[in-house]
Amino acid sequence: MTVYQWFVFFLLVQIIHFLGTWKLYESAGRKKWEAAIPVYNAIVLMKIIGRPTWWTVLLFIPIINLILFPVIWIETLRSFGKRSSLDTFLGIVTLGLYIYYINYTQKLNYIADRSVSPQNKTADTISSILFAVVVATLVHTYVIQPFTIPTSSLEKSLLVGDFLFVSKMNYGARVPMTTVALPMVHDSIPLTQRKSYSSWPLLPYLRLPGIQNIKRTDIVVFNWPVDTVYKFFDTSKRRAYKPIDKKSNYVKRCVGVPGDNLSIVNGDVYIDGKILQLPERAKPQFSYKIALDGKTPIDLEYLFKELDITDRAFFTNDTKRDTIFLSALTEEGAQVFKNTPGVTAVVKQIAKGVDQANFGKGVFPHLKKWNSDNYGPIYIPEQGKTVALTIENLPFYKTIIDDYENNKLQVNGTEIRINGKIAKEYTFKQNYYWMMGDNRNNSEDSRYWGFVPENHIVGKPIFIWLSIDPNGKGINKIRWNRVFTTVSGEGQPQSYFQLFLIGLVVFFIGDYFWKKRKTNKV
Repeated sequence: MTVYQWFVFFLLVQIIHFLGTWKLYESAGRKKWEAAIPVYNAIVLMKIIGRPTWWTVLLFIPIINLILFPVIWIETLRSFGKRSSLDTFLGIVTLGLYIYYINYTQKLNYIADRSVSPQNKTADTISSILFAVVVATLVHTYVIQPFTIPTSSLEKSLLVGDFLFVSKMNYGARVPMTTVALPMVHDSIPLTQRKSYSSWPLLPYLRLPGIQNIKRTDIVVFNWPVDTVYKFFDTSKRRAYKPIDKKSNYVKRCVGVPGDNLSIVNGDVYIDGKILQLPERAKPQFSYKIALDGKTPIDLEYLFKELDITDRAFFTNDTKRDTIFLSALTEEGAQVFKNTPGVTAVVKQIAKGVDQANFGKGVFPHLKKWNSDNYGPIYIPEQGKTVALTIENLPFYKTIIDDYENNKLQVNGTEIRINGKIAKEYTFKQNYYWMMGDNRNNSEDSRYWGFVPENHIVGKPIFIWLSIDPNGKGINKIRWNRVFTTVSGEGQPQSYFQLFLIGLVVFFIGDYFWKKRKTNKV
């Protein structure tokens, strides 16, 4: 929905509210016109039903308001003596329209001194659950969200089985675009293949102020722009057309920010002609071919364990295992193999020619001229900047123009039209980013599908609160050295789990003695 459509929708809701409640307002000692003034009518209604004024704010927060509206309907009915189970049922199933019936057909007796405390244990439990859901949804949407690492694209920095807290505040919390959705779930209902949201109505993109901008080398969680996780909905289509905030969550490292000219040379990223300096915690990995002399004994399993290598393949020659192919090895690991007796060569595998092998479709923008290790240069679009448009460079910006920024793009021969007008240039409406995985040969990233729009940014991973090794057993199932570690920062990751346990012990001991002291005083 456009801003204008939302404005009309908002006015329509206000009219519906006024027509259904003005007599209730009068019965409560208010003026009937107070039911017609947007926002003010909600403030007055909170006073009528005996609820705090700040509840008004919650009525305008997507998803939260869906939880609160039924509560307001029930509280309104009870403020006028309608407390039966039937009244409650009708108030909810009619989406509040039962109040119209009360407003026009019933004798209205306003209960000014009505107790708003739960009348029984069941009501108290429901009230507590609703409060908990509201608070949890607010935190999940606007402050911090749990996230699990599902793939090895950031191997060494973030591992499969890491459980993260992702901050929404660092880059600014994004207001949900899907206004009708289940709280605290993503695109599908758990344990089902059903959507958890409605695609209508949708809010325009809006982001609250953040405390920092995305910097090069930041690890970022974002919605996958070309989401192809389609199995939940329609298996006849390869791409899943979802609202932006319901597209699949991805986590990658930002290697290009708006305004950068990015290129990749033999696997290394260059920005404006200078090699990108990665932080110490980043461990870029590449594919290596390692040749053995076939005579010298080598404890390969020991090397694999020391270097934490799980993905490897052997090639044989005359039934001798004399070549190893490693798809994810750091430069430090490659040096270890070079210094190992019996290793005759360690060769970094660099893609040659046009790359069609990885993910089966070549690299963005699919012009068959680059590959995943030798790429670019390419300009990362910046909001407000203008580029000349030609038939040659249009493939770089086509998706931005017609999909991400919602223009009508038409191409007729060498003529380019945007929204019906001949276009020789284009000005970008938002910022874009270039995201890549550290595990370069095992990461489907911007090299294959292009830019990440700013409105797809979810947040910044800040903390690993748990890490489970899929191959571990027993107590070693948990990677204890990764529990309670920060994602960013200088130096190598350091676990704060011991400090947490000490703090927990001190808290409980202190609490015990404090309560004991209070008891002795009594």
